[in-house]
Amino acid sequence: MRAVLEARRKAAAVRVEELEAELVRVRTDLADAEEVLRRRVIGLEQYLEALAEDEAPAVVAVGSSRKKPVGPRRAVPHRENAGGVEDLSVDYQALMAAVLDAEADGLGARRAAVVLGWDSASVSRVEGARARLKRLVERGWLVEEKPGRFTLPAPQQAGGDGRPGGGS
Repeated sequence: MRAVLEARRKAAAVRVEELEAELVRVRTDLADAEEVLRRRVIGLEQYLEALAEDEAPAVVAVGSSRKKPVGPRRAVPHRENAGGVEDLSVDYQALMAAVLDAEADGLGARRAAVVLGWDSASVSRVEGARARLKRLVERGWLVEEKPGRFTLPAPQQAGGDGRPGGGS
């Protein structure tokens, strides 16, 4: 009887080792798949924005009335071509409000993911939020003076909007 119990114990120990090795492999595969997903989400967002920019008029006439941007609402207009924060989509408006609340400390990508209602523990969601913040930097809405900390440009913090003729 003792030999039978010992054989069963050894078989169970081997099975545990096999399952632990499988778990390590699955975790590695999951991390790789999350990275691929993150890259594809960012790539899709960049493609959609480039497509929206191609459809938008290239030149804004001086003195023309401010109209809503043409194309998908997700597109982020360049700061000089926008009437104000209200020209941004709801998500980008929320990010701008969070940056304003953060003041000199700036907003980080993890906090931005929370502001967007996303899971801040998910690497792909945090990177998606970082991509949105970087897009706001590219378009002149924010600056990144410290790596990973996004703040308003100096003229906006002082209360001016930085656009000529913005007072009428």
